[in-house]
Amino acid sequence: MKPDRIDFGVFMSPMHPVGEDLTLLYERDLELAELLDRLGYREYWLGEHHSMGWNTIGAPELLIAAAAQRTSRLTLATGVATLPYHHPFMVASRALHLDHLTRGRFVLGVGAGSIPVDARTLGVEMSDIRSMMGESLDAVVRLINSEERVTKKTSWFTLNDARMQLAPYRDPIEIVAASVGSPNSMRLAGRYGTSVVSFGAPRPGHPPVDLRKQWAYAEESAAEHGNTMDRRRWRITLPVYVGETRRQAIEDVRAGYDRWTQEYWRDVRGLDISVDGVPDDRLLDRSIDLGGVLVGSVEDVVAGIRHLQEVTGGFGTLLVYAQDWADWDKTKRSYERLARYVAPHFTGSTRRLTESIEWFKENRHTFGQLTP
Repeated sequence: MKPDRIDFGVFMSPMHPVGEDLTLLYERDLELAELLDRLGYREYWLGEHHSMGWNTIGAPELLIAAAAQRTSRLTLATGVATLPYHHPFMVASRALHLDHLTRGRFVLGVGAGSIPVDARTLGVEMSDIRSMMGESLDAVVRLINSEERVTKKTSWFTLNDARMQLAPYRDPIEIVAASVGSPNSMRLAGRYGTSVVSFGAPRPGHPPVDLRKQWAYAEESAAEHGNTMDRRRWRITLPVYVGETRRQAIEDVRAGYDRWTQEYWRDVRGLDISVDGVPDDRLLDRSIDLGGVLVGSVEDVVAGIRHLQEVTGGFGTLLVYAQDWADWDKTKRSYERLARYVAPHFTGSTRRLTESIEWFKENRHTFGQLTP
C-alpha cells in the first residue's frame, strides 16, 4: 500500500567535524532533540560509531536515555545499534529498558556496521559482518517480541534457554533494519518482518542508490517467508537543508559540504570522491541535481520530496540526515522551515484550511454582499 502521507524525523549519524568541544557537541545533540520535540518532528535517531573522529557517539542508548528526559512526544531510535559488536541478549535488554524509560517512544534500529576500524578494534572480520548481522537479528527479534525461550549457538555467541524477564512497555517494540546499498539488510527485513531505514544519499563520487530495487528485495524475501512489507514503515534518510531561497541555501551549506566530502570522505576515509568532468568544488551542485541531497527553498525541497516519492514508489518517513554543513543557528532555522512550510504538504496539516478557503470562494455568491 502506497502511503498517503509522510512523517518527518532526523537521523544523527553523527557527522561532526573535528575541532569543537566534545561535551558541547553532546549538549547540542540533546538540544536538537528538544527542538525537534517542540517542532513536532516524529523521530530522532542516534547512531553508533567508535572511530574516525567525526563519528562521536559510541553509546547511543545513553544519549537516548538523556533525550527521553528532555522530550515528551518525540520517538527516539538507535541509528543504529551495530549487532555484530554486541551480544544479542544485551541488545535486547537495553532495548527493553529504553522502551520503559521512554514510555514506549523507543525504536530499535539495527545494522551490520560499515567502518573497518570499528570492526578491527573488536576483532570482527568485515567479511563476517553480514552473516553475524543475520544471526543476531534472528535472536534479537525472538528475545524482544516473543514469549519463547531462545537457545542458539553460533561461532560468536551462545544463548541457553534465554528469555527476557522484562516485558515490553509497548508491545511489540518496533525493530528496524538499516540498509546502505546492498540487498542483505532488505532481505533480512523481509525474512524477519522488521521495518527498514534506507540511506538515500550516495557516498561522494558514487551513483545514487536504486531505492525502488532495494524495496523489491525486501518484498521478495517477505513473500518467501510468509511476511508482508509495509511501505508506511519504510524510512529513507538523506541530507535536507531548507533556506530562504535556493541560492541562499546553497551558499549556506557549500563550505560545510566541501569540508565533509574532502576532509572526511577523501582525507580520512581515503575514498576517491572525484567525478569525471565535475570539479571537487561543484560536487554539491551535482548531488543536488541527482537528488542525493535536498538543498534549496521550500518549493525546491517540496519538489524534491515529491520526486523521491515517485522514484521509490512511496515511503512512510523522511529522516533528515543531520549534517553540520551550515552554522548552528542557520541549521535550526532550516529545521523550523521544514516543519512549518514543507511538512504540511505531506502530513496534510493544512489541508482542511485550504479546503475551507476553496469552498468559500466557490460558494461566496450564496452569501450576498459581505460588508468589511
